Amino acid sequence: MRQASLMSGILYVHVKSPREAEQAEQGGADRLVLTGEDGLLSPLPQTLVAVRRASTLHLRVMLRSHVGSDVDGGEMTRLKGLASSFQAEGADGFVFGFLNPMTGVDVDACCELAGDDSWNWTFDRTVDAALDQDRAWEDVRRLPRLDSIMTAGSARDVEHGIDRLISHRMKRPAVIAAGGLRSEHVPWLVRGGVTQFLIEPERGGVDAVRSWRRLVDQEIARRPSL
Repeated sequence: MRQASLMSGILYVHVKSPREAEQAEQGGADRLVLTGEDGLLSPLPQTLVAVRRASTLHLRVMLRSHVGSDVDGGEMTRLKGLASSFQAEGADGFVFGFLNPMTGVDVDACCELAGDDSWNWTFDRTVDAALDQDRAWEDVRRLPRLDSIMTAGSARDVEHGIDRLISHRMKRPAVIAAGGLRSEHVPWLVRGGVTQFLIEPERGGVDAVRSWRRLVDQEIARRPSL
């Protein structure tokens, strides 16, 4: 298994099946983000079990039961149950994020789901939909055990948010460039200090992941010492 490090860049691959997980690992991915077949919600428990058997990579699993950025009490109870069962079935961490009715980060909901457990997690691209971006990032950074944030830097995609994305690169939690990420963005992002990337290779399998792996490593090797 490849040893990921911030010095060499971290390549996340979004997967939805055991086969995609196998291809990601063979192609040189560092970590997996597992969702359901729709790409937005939590996977079925049996899918997680199969993916865990298919790959030894660090695995983060989406915690979301409906399309949307809000969460109510009933859903929260279900998500807590899913987190517990998913962890028992091999999840290494989770991906989630909620907004309140004012379109700000729902700090209370995020803290409740994170609880006082031991796993780390990633705030998903919901952060890009917050109305007040400066306040949203301040709120996100005080959430418990949060170690990374998926962001395009805009509600649209990396193409439109690359400058804002780079502006967050030296802060913590770590930034994962995600959302409409294209190969031509990588040199600019790496030069700006971004070293983590989420790709969604809909076609190409192992070769597609391997191509991204090569690109990230080459650009990291070329960047000036920070």
